[in-house]
Amino acid sequence: MNQSHQLSLLGKRRFLPFFATQFLGAFNDNIYKNTLLLMAAFAAAEQLPFDSDLFINLGAGLFILPFFIFSGIAGQIADKYEKSLIIRRVKLLEIGIMSVAAGFIISQSFLVLLILLFLMGTQSAFFGPVKYAIIPQHLHEDELVGGNALVEMGTFVAILLGTLGAGLLVELTNAHGWVAVSVVVLAIIGWLCARQIPEAKASAPDLDISYNLFSQTRKIMRDAHGDRTVYLSLVAISWFWAIGAAYLTQLPNLASQILSGSPQVVSIMLAVFTIGVAAGSLFCGRISYGKVEPGIVPLGALGLSLFALDLFFAISPNTQGVLLSASEFIRIPANVRVLFDLAMIGFSGGLFIVPLYAMVQKRTEESRRARTIAALNVMNSSYMVGSAVFGMLFLGVANRTIEEFFLTLAVLHVIVSLLIFKASPEFWQRFKARFSRKVS
Repeated sequence: MNQSHQLSLLGKRRFLPFFATQFLGAFNDNIYKNTLLLMAAFAAAEQLPFDSDLFINLGAGLFILPFFIFSGIAGQIADKYEKSLIIRRVKLLEIGIMSVAAGFIISQSFLVLLILLFLMGTQSAFFGPVKYAIIPQHLHEDELVGGNALVEMGTFVAILLGTLGAGLLVELTNAHGWVAVSVVVLAIIGWLCARQIPEAKASAPDLDISYNLFSQTRKIMRDAHGDRTVYLSLVAISWFWAIGAAYLTQLPNLASQILSGSPQVVSIMLAVFTIGVAAGSLFCGRISYGKVEPGIVPLGALGLSLFALDLFFAISPNTQGVLLSASEFIRIPANVRVLFDLAMIGFSGGLFIVPLYAMVQKRTEESRRARTIAALNVMNSSYMVGSAVFGMLFLGVANRTIEEFFLTLAVLHVIVSLLIFKASPEFWQRFKARFSRKVS
Protein backbone atom coordinates (compact mmCIF):
# COMPACT_ATOMS: atom_id res chain seq x y z
CA MET A 1 0.00 0.00 0.00
CA ASN A 2 1.53 3.33 -1.01
CA GLN A 3 1.48 6.40 1.22
CA SER A 4 -1.48 8.09 -0.49
CA HIS A 5 -3.52 4.87 -0.50
CA GLN A 6 -2.66 4.35 3.17
CA LEU A 7 -3.83 7.82 4.16
CA SER A 8 -6.94 7.43 2.01
CA LEU A 9 -8.28 5.04 4.68
CA LEU A 10 -8.92 8.14 6.78
CA GLY A 11 -11.57 9.11 4.23
CA LYS A 12 -13.47 5.83 4.47
CA ARG A 13 -16.37 5.22 6.86
CA ARG A 14 -15.23 1.66 7.50
CA PHE A 15 -12.03 3.05 9.10
CA LEU A 16 -12.27 6.75 10.05
CA PRO A 17 -14.91 6.49 12.86
CA PHE A 18 -12.97 3.61 14.43
CA PHE A 19 -9.68 5.52 14.11
CA ALA A 20 -11.21 8.61 15.74
CA THR A 21 -12.77 6.52 18.52
CA GLN A 22 -9.52 4.79 19.48
CA PHE A 23 -7.55 8.04 19.18
CA LEU A 24 -9.93 9.92 21.49
CA GLY A 25 -9.97 7.02 23.93
CA ALA A 26 -6.17 6.95 24.25
CA PHE A 27 -6.12 10.76 24.43
CA ASN A 28 -8.71 10.88 27.21
CA ASP A 29 -7.04 8.07 29.16
CA ASN A 30 -3.82 10.04 29.24
CA ILE A 31 -5.48 13.37 29.98
CA TYR A 32 -7.23 11.87 33.00
CA LYS A 33 -4.34 9.73 34.25
CA ASN A 34 -1.67 12.40 33.90
CA THR A 35 -3.73 15.28 35.29
CA LEU A 36 -4.60 13.13 38.31
CA LEU A 37 -0.94 12.26 38.90
CA LEU A 38 0.16 15.88 38.39
CA MET A 39 -2.52 17.18 40.77
CA ALA A 40 -1.43 14.62 43.34
CA ALA A 41 2.23 15.58 42.92
CA PHE A 42 1.48 19.23 43.71
CA ALA A 43 -1.32 18.73 46.24
CA ALA A 44 -0.91 19.57 49.91
CA ALA A 45 -0.03 16.51 52.00
CA GLU A 46 -3.30 16.67 53.96
CA GLN A 47 -5.33 16.43 50.73
CA LEU A 48 -3.92 13.02 49.82
CA PRO A 49 -4.96 9.73 51.46
CA PHE A 50 -1.26 8.76 51.68
CA ASP A 51 2.23 9.85 50.58
CA SER A 52 2.36 11.40 47.09
CA ASP A 53 5.08 9.02 45.81
CA LEU A 54 3.00 6.02 46.88
CA PHE A 55 -0.12 7.62 45.36
CA ILE A 56 1.57 8.18 41.98
CA ASN A 57 3.03 4.67 41.77
CA LEU A 58 -0.23 3.11 42.95
CA GLY A 59 -2.12 5.10 40.32
CA ALA A 60 0.14 3.81 37.55
CA GLY A 61 -0.33 0.26 38.82
CA LEU A 62 -4.11 0.52 39.18
CA PHE A 63 -4.45 1.58 35.54
CA ILE A 64 -2.58 -1.54 34.36
CA LEU A 65 -4.12 -4.02 36.84
CA PRO A 66 -7.46 -4.45 34.97
CA PHE A 67 -5.60 -5.85 31.95
CA PHE A 68 -4.47 -8.77 34.11
CA ILE A 69 -7.90 -9.28 35.66
CA PHE A 70 -10.39 -8.72 32.85
CA SER A 71 -8.60 -9.49 29.55
CA GLY A 72 -9.75 -13.12 29.55
CA ILE A 73 -13.42 -12.13 29.74
CA ALA A 74 -12.95 -9.16 27.41
CA GLY A 75 -11.51 -11.41 24.70
CA GLN A 76 -14.45 -13.82 24.95
CA ILE A 77 -17.01 -11.01 24.74
CA ALA A 78 -15.25 -9.49 21.71
CA ASP A 79 -15.36 -12.84 19.89
CA LYS A 80 -18.96 -13.67 20.85
CA TYR A 81 -20.77 -10.39 20.12
CA GLU A 82 -21.00 -7.85 17.31
CA LYS A 83 -17.97 -5.60 17.71
CA SER A 84 -19.31 -2.12 16.95
CA LEU A 85 -21.95 -2.67 19.64
CA ILE A 86 -19.27 -3.58 22.17
CA ILE A 87 -17.32 -0.42 21.32
CA ARG A 88 -20.39 1.77 21.81
CA ARG A 89 -21.11 0.13 25.18
CA VAL A 90 -17.50 0.64 26.28
CA LYS A 91 -17.66 4.31 25.27
CA LEU A 92 -20.90 4.75 27.22
CA LEU A 93 -19.09 3.31 30.23
CA GLU A 94 -16.35 5.88 29.68
CA ILE A 95 -18.92 8.70 29.68
CA GLY A 96 -20.34 7.39 32.96
CA ILE A 97 -16.93 7.10 34.61
CA MET A 98 -15.81 10.52 33.45
CA SER A 99 -19.08 12.16 34.51
CA VAL A 100 -18.62 10.82 38.03
CA ALA A 101 -14.93 11.76 37.96
CA ALA A 102 -15.73 15.35 36.95
CA GLY A 103 -17.40 16.08 40.27
CA PHE A 104 -14.61 14.53 42.29
CA ILE A 105 -11.95 16.36 40.24
CA ILE A 106 -13.54 19.65 41.25
CA SER A 107 -13.83 18.58 44.91
CA GLN A 108 -10.33 17.01 44.75
CA SER A 109 -11.38 13.70 46.31
CA PHE A 110 -8.19 11.89 45.42
CA LEU A 111 -9.06 8.46 46.83
CA VAL A 112 -12.25 8.27 44.73
CA LEU A 113 -10.33 9.50 41.67
CA LEU A 114 -7.85 6.69 42.21
CA ILE A 115 -10.69 4.14 42.19
CA LEU A 116 -12.07 5.73 39.02
CA LEU A 117 -8.62 5.42 37.43
CA PHE A 118 -8.93 1.67 37.98
CA LEU A 119 -12.33 1.78 36.25
CA MET A 120 -10.84 3.69 33.32
CA GLY A 121 -8.24 0.96 33.03
CA THR A 122 -11.09 -1.57 33.10
CA GLN A 123 -12.93 0.01 30.17
CA SER A 124 -9.61 0.18 28.28
CA ALA A 125 -9.07 -3.53 28.99
CA PHE A 126 -12.46 -4.32 27.40
CA PHE A 127 -11.74 -2.04 24.43
CA GLY A 128 -8.31 -3.57 23.70
CA PRO A 129 -9.33 -6.95 22.21
CA VAL A 130 -12.11 -5.53 20.05
CA LYS A 131 -9.83 -2.69 18.90
CA TYR A 132 -7.45 -4.95 16.99
CA ALA A 133 -9.94 -7.72 16.19
CA ILE A 134 -12.25 -5.36 14.26
CA ILE A 135 -9.54 -4.07 11.90
CA PRO A 136 -9.31 -7.21 9.69
CA GLN A 137 -13.11 -7.32 9.41
CA HIS A 138 -13.34 -3.82 7.95
CA LEU A 139 -10.15 -3.67 5.89
CA HIS A 140 -9.05 -5.64 2.85
CA GLU A 141 -5.92 -7.75 3.19
CA ASP A 142 -3.82 -5.26 1.22
CA GLU A 143 -4.97 -2.51 3.63
CA LEU A 144 -4.12 -4.40 6.81
CA VAL A 145 -0.58 -3.09 7.29
CA GLY A 146 -1.61 0.46 6.35
CA GLY A 147 -4.52 0.38 8.78
CA ASN A 148 -2.34 -0.88 11.61
CA ALA A 149 0.25 1.76 10.78
CA LEU A 150 -2.36 4.51 11.13
CA VAL A 151 -3.66 3.03 14.39
CA GLU A 152 -0.17 2.83 15.92
CA MET A 153 0.61 6.34 14.71
CA GLY A 154 -2.65 7.61 16.19
CA THR A 155 -2.12 5.81 19.49
CA PHE A 156 1.34 7.26 20.10
CA VAL A 157 0.31 10.75 19.02
CA ALA A 158 -2.71 10.53 21.36
CA ILE A 159 -0.45 9.46 24.24
CA LEU A 160 1.89 12.37 23.54
CA LEU A 161 -0.91 14.94 23.23
CA GLY A 162 -2.60 13.58 26.35
CA THR A 163 0.64 13.84 28.31
CA LEU A 164 1.38 17.37 27.08
CA GLY A 165 -2.28 18.41 27.36
CA ALA A 166 -2.42 17.32 30.98
CA GLY A 167 0.55 19.55 31.76
CA LEU A 168 -1.14 22.52 30.07
CA LEU A 169 -4.51 21.96 31.75
CA VAL A 170 -3.16 21.83 35.30
CA GLU A 171 -1.47 25.20 34.79
CA LEU A 172 -4.70 26.99 33.81
CA THR A 173 -6.70 29.19 36.15
CA ASN A 174 -9.52 27.04 37.55
CA ALA A 175 -7.60 23.99 36.31
CA HIS A 176 -9.88 21.50 38.06
CA GLY A 177 -12.91 22.81 36.22
CA TRP A 178 -11.16 22.67 32.85
CA VAL A 179 -10.00 19.11 33.46
CA ALA A 180 -13.49 18.02 34.57
CA VAL A 181 -15.12 19.46 31.45
CA SER A 182 -12.42 18.13 29.13
CA VAL A 183 -12.62 14.48 30.16
CA VAL A 184 -16.43 14.41 29.86
CA VAL A 185 -16.50 16.20 26.50
CA LEU A 186 -13.81 13.91 25.07
CA ALA A 187 -15.74 10.83 26.24
CA ILE A 188 -18.94 12.10 24.60
CA ILE A 189 -17.19 12.89 21.30
CA GLY A 190 -15.63 9.42 21.37
CA TRP A 191 -19.08 7.84 21.80
CA LEU A 192 -20.48 9.90 18.92
CA CYS A 193 -17.64 8.66 16.70
CA ALA A 194 -18.27 5.08 17.84
CA ARG A 195 -21.89 5.35 16.69
CA GLN A 196 -20.63 5.71 13.11
CA ILE A 197 -18.54 2.51 13.14
CA PRO A 198 -20.05 -0.02 10.70
CA GLU A 199 -21.28 -3.35 12.02
CA ALA A 200 -18.68 -6.10 12.44
CA LYS A 201 -20.33 -9.49 12.88
CA ALA A 202 -19.64 -11.77 15.80
CA SER A 203 -16.72 -14.13 15.14
CA ALA A 204 -17.81 -16.91 17.52
CA PRO A 205 -21.50 -16.34 18.35
CA ASP A 206 -21.89 -19.81 19.90
CA LEU A 207 -19.04 -19.32 22.35
CA ASP A 208 -19.96 -20.04 25.99
CA ILE A 209 -18.47 -17.29 28.11
CA SER A 210 -16.76 -18.27 31.35
CA TYR A 211 -16.62 -15.54 33.99
CA ASN A 212 -13.91 -17.22 36.04
CA LEU A 213 -11.36 -14.42 35.83
CA PHE A 214 -8.19 -16.31 36.57
CA SER A 215 -8.92 -19.57 34.76
CA GLN A 216 -9.79 -17.66 31.59
CA THR A 217 -6.60 -15.64 31.79
CA ARG A 218 -4.62 -18.87 32.07
CA LYS A 219 -6.60 -20.35 29.18
CA ILE A 220 -6.04 -17.49 26.74
CA MET A 221 -2.35 -17.46 27.60
CA ARG A 222 -2.12 -21.23 27.02
CA ASP A 223 -4.06 -21.04 23.75
CA ALA A 224 -1.81 -18.22 22.50
CA HIS A 225 0.98 -20.80 22.13
CA GLY A 226 -0.97 -22.55 19.35
CA ASP A 227 0.86 -20.94 16.41
CA ARG A 228 4.57 -20.50 17.10
CA THR A 229 5.09 -17.50 14.83
CA VAL A 230 1.99 -15.75 16.18
CA TYR A 231 3.09 -16.40 19.75
CA LEU A 232 6.58 -15.04 19.05
CA SER A 233 4.96 -12.00 17.45
CA LEU A 234 3.05 -11.44 20.70
CA VAL A 235 6.32 -11.71 22.62
CA ALA A 236 8.04 -9.26 20.28
CA ILE A 237 5.19 -6.72 20.53
CA SER A 238 5.22 -6.95 24.32
CA TRP A 239 8.99 -6.55 24.37
CA PHE A 240 8.70 -3.36 22.31
CA TRP A 241 6.15 -1.91 24.76
CA ALA A 242 8.46 -2.85 27.64
CA ILE A 243 11.51 -1.07 26.24
CA GLY A 244 9.37 1.83 25.00
CA ALA A 245 7.98 2.28 28.52
CA ALA A 246 11.53 2.08 29.92
CA TYR A 247 12.74 4.88 27.65
CA LEU A 248 9.73 7.12 28.23
CA THR A 249 9.91 6.63 32.00
CA GLN A 250 13.56 7.69 32.17
CA LEU A 251 13.43 10.63 29.75
CA PRO A 252 12.49 13.20 32.45
CA ASN A 253 15.46 12.12 34.60
CA LEU A 254 17.79 12.02 31.59
CA ALA A 255 16.76 15.55 30.61
CA SER A 256 16.84 17.12 34.06
CA GLN A 257 19.52 15.21 35.99
CA ILE A 258 22.04 14.30 33.28
CA LEU A 259 21.60 16.92 30.54
CA SER A 260 20.38 19.79 32.76
CA GLY A 261 17.39 20.42 30.55
CA SER A 262 14.28 22.36 31.52
CA PRO A 263 10.76 20.85 31.44
CA GLN A 264 10.54 22.09 27.84
CA VAL A 265 13.39 19.73 26.97
CA VAL A 266 11.44 16.79 28.39
CA SER A 267 8.52 17.71 26.13
CA ILE A 268 10.84 17.90 23.11
CA MET A 269 12.26 14.45 23.89
CA LEU A 270 8.79 12.96 24.25
CA ALA A 271 7.74 14.64 21.01
CA VAL A 272 10.67 13.43 18.89
CA PHE A 273 10.29 9.85 20.17
CA THR A 274 6.55 9.84 19.46
CA ILE A 275 6.88 11.51 16.07
CA GLY A 276 9.54 8.91 15.26
CA VAL A 277 7.15 6.04 16.05
CA ALA A 278 4.40 7.69 13.99
CA ALA A 279 6.72 8.26 11.02
CA GLY A 280 8.13 4.73 11.23
CA SER A 281 4.64 3.25 11.35
CA LEU A 282 3.54 5.17 8.25
CA PHE A 283 6.77 4.35 6.42
CA CYS A 284 6.27 0.68 7.21
CA GLY A 285 2.87 0.84 5.53
CA ARG A 286 4.49 2.41 2.49
CA ILE A 287 7.31 -0.12 1.99
CA SER A 288 5.02 -3.10 2.65
CA TYR A 289 3.19 -2.54 -0.66
CA GLY A 290 -0.04 -3.87 0.82
CA LYS A 291 1.50 -7.15 2.03
CA VAL A 292 1.94 -8.45 5.56
CA GLU A 293 5.73 -8.63 5.42
CA PRO A 294 7.62 -10.35 8.29
CA GLY A 295 10.89 -9.33 6.63
CA ILE A 296 10.50 -5.73 7.82
CA VAL A 297 10.62 -6.80 11.48
CA PRO A 298 14.41 -7.54 11.51
CA LEU A 299 15.00 -4.16 9.83
CA GLY A 300 13.18 -2.47 12.71
CA ALA A 301 15.03 -4.60 15.25
CA LEU A 302 18.38 -3.64 13.70
CA GLY A 303 17.51 0.05 13.85
CA LEU A 304 16.40 -0.22 17.47
CA SER A 305 19.70 -1.87 18.38
CA LEU A 306 21.99 0.52 16.51
CA PHE A 307 20.36 3.76 17.62
CA ALA A 308 19.94 2.55 21.20
CA LEU A 309 23.67 1.81 21.31
CA ASP A 310 24.47 5.19 19.78
CA LEU A 311 22.29 6.90 22.39
CA PHE A 312 24.62 5.57 25.09
CA PHE A 313 27.62 7.16 23.37
CA ALA A 314 25.74 10.36 22.51
CA ILE A 315 24.80 11.30 26.09
CA SER A 316 27.19 14.00 27.32
CA PRO A 317 26.41 15.02 30.94
CA ASN A 318 26.08 18.75 31.57
CA THR A 319 27.97 19.62 34.74
CA GLN A 320 27.24 23.37 34.77
CA GLY A 321 24.21 22.90 37.04
CA VAL A 322 22.10 25.50 35.21
CA LEU A 323 18.88 24.32 33.56
CA LEU A 324 18.98 24.82 29.81
CA SER A 325 16.05 26.20 27.86
CA ALA A 326 14.92 24.37 24.74
CA SER A 327 16.84 26.75 22.45
CA GLU A 328 20.01 26.50 24.58
CA PHE A 329 19.69 22.72 24.70
CA ILE A 330 19.58 22.21 20.93
CA ARG A 331 22.60 24.46 20.37
CA ILE A 332 24.78 21.71 21.85
CA PRO A 333 25.69 19.19 19.10
CA ALA A 334 25.74 16.22 21.48
CA ASN A 335 22.15 16.98 22.52
CA VAL A 336 21.02 17.14 18.89
CA ARG A 337 22.53 13.68 18.48
CA VAL A 338 20.53 12.48 21.51
CA LEU A 339 17.31 13.83 19.97
CA PHE A 340 18.15 12.21 16.62
CA ASP A 341 18.77 8.86 18.30
CA LEU A 342 15.48 9.08 20.19
CA ALA A 343 13.63 9.89 16.97
CA MET A 344 15.27 6.96 15.16
CA ILE A 345 14.58 4.57 18.05
CA GLY A 346 10.94 5.54 17.68
CA PHE A 347 11.10 5.26 13.88
CA SER A 348 12.65 1.80 14.09
CA GLY A 349 10.04 0.83 16.65
CA GLY A 350 7.31 1.70 14.16
CA LEU A 351 8.93 -0.55 11.55
CA PHE A 352 9.25 -3.29 14.17
CA ILE A 353 5.74 -3.30 15.63
CA VAL A 354 3.34 -2.66 12.73
CA PRO A 355 4.08 -5.88 10.75
CA LEU A 356 3.83 -7.86 13.99
CA TYR A 357 0.30 -6.62 14.70
CA ALA A 358 -0.70 -7.34 11.11
CA MET A 359 0.75 -10.87 11.31
CA VAL A 360 -1.19 -11.61 14.49
CA GLN A 361 -4.43 -10.41 12.88
CA LYS A 362 -3.90 -12.27 9.61
CA ARG A 363 -2.69 -15.59 11.01
CA THR A 364 -5.12 -15.96 13.90
CA GLU A 365 -8.44 -17.68 13.27
CA GLU A 366 -11.23 -15.12 13.12
CA SER A 367 -13.26 -17.08 15.68
CA ARG A 368 -10.60 -16.55 18.36
CA ARG A 369 -8.79 -13.42 17.17
CA ALA A 370 -10.04 -11.20 20.01
CA ARG A 371 -8.96 -13.74 22.64
CA THR A 372 -5.48 -13.76 21.11
CA ILE A 373 -5.37 -9.97 21.36
CA ALA A 374 -6.56 -10.30 24.97
CA ALA A 375 -3.59 -12.60 25.63
CA LEU A 376 -1.37 -9.93 24.07
CA ASN A 377 -2.79 -7.33 26.46
CA VAL A 378 -1.93 -9.52 29.44
CA MET A 379 1.59 -10.00 28.09
CA ASN A 380 1.99 -6.27 27.37
CA SER A 381 0.99 -5.42 30.93
CA SER A 382 3.31 -8.07 32.39
CA TYR A 383 6.27 -6.88 30.35
CA MET A 384 5.65 -3.22 31.21
CA VAL A 385 5.43 -4.02 34.91
CA GLY A 386 8.62 -6.08 34.56
CA SER A 387 10.25 -3.13 32.81
CA ALA A 388 9.33 -0.81 35.68
CA VAL A 389 10.62 -3.26 38.29
CA PHE A 390 13.86 -3.75 36.35
CA GLY A 391 14.32 0.02 36.16
CA MET A 392 13.81 0.43 39.91
CA LEU A 393 16.25 -2.38 40.71
CA PHE A 394 18.88 -1.28 38.19
CA LEU A 395 18.78 2.44 38.99
CA GLY A 396 17.69 2.33 42.62
CA VAL A 397 18.95 -0.82 44.28
CA ALA A 398 22.04 -1.38 42.09
CA ASN A 399 22.59 2.40 41.89
CA ARG A 400 23.68 2.33 38.24
CA THR A 401 23.46 5.33 35.90
CA ILE A 402 20.79 6.13 33.33
CA GLU A 403 23.41 5.86 30.60
CA GLU A 404 24.24 2.32 31.74
CA PHE A 405 20.52 1.56 31.87
CA PHE A 406 20.09 2.57 28.23
CA LEU A 407 23.16 0.53 27.22
CA THR A 408 21.73 -2.50 29.02
CA LEU A 409 18.41 -2.06 27.20
CA ALA A 410 20.23 -1.99 23.87
CA VAL A 411 22.17 -5.19 24.65
CA LEU A 412 19.04 -6.93 25.93
CA HIS A 413 17.19 -5.95 22.76
CA VAL A 414 19.88 -7.53 20.60
CA ILE A 415 19.68 -10.74 22.63
CA VAL A 416 15.86 -10.90 22.63
CA SER A 417 15.67 -10.18 18.89
CA LEU A 418 18.20 -12.88 18.03
CA LEU A 419 16.33 -15.40 20.19
CA ILE A 420 13.02 -14.56 18.48
CA PHE A 421 14.48 -14.78 14.98
CA LYS A 422 16.22 -18.04 15.82
CA ALA A 423 12.99 -19.53 17.20
CA SER A 424 11.05 -18.39 14.12
CA PRO A 425 13.42 -18.33 11.11
CA GLU A 426 10.65 -16.94 8.89
CA PHE A 427 11.46 -13.37 10.00
CA TRP A 428 15.11 -13.62 8.95
CA GLN A 429 14.37 -15.61 5.79
CA ARG A 430 11.85 -13.04 4.59
CA PHE A 431 14.28 -10.22 5.48
CA LYS A 432 17.02 -11.77 3.33
CA ALA A 433 14.61 -12.57 0.49
CA ARG A 434 13.19 -9.05 0.44
CA PHE A 435 16.26 -6.89 0.90
CA SER A 436 18.82 -9.02 -0.94
CA ARG A 437 16.71 -8.43 -4.07
CA LYS A 438 16.90 -4.68 -3.44
CA VAL A 439 20.68 -4.80 -3.10
CA SER A 440 21.24 -7.01 -6.14
